[in-house]
Amino acid sequence: MTDGQKKPPAATEEVVRRLVNKTGIPDAQARELVAFLGPNNWTSLLREARILKPKGPKAV
Repeated sequence: MTDGQKKPPAATEEVVRRLVNKTGIPDAQARELVAFLGPNNWTSLLREARILKPKGPKAV
């Protein structure tokens, strides 16, 4: 970690973990969403994560 980078607060880590567990999106996507929308915007985080979550294979 460089001097210009700060470690994310514990609250942000908790939100990322909850988002991954609740929606199944990858950790990296959850972190990106939290960075973009903020950790205090749970409803929007859930909505966006559900949009990003890959759907299962479609039956042909």
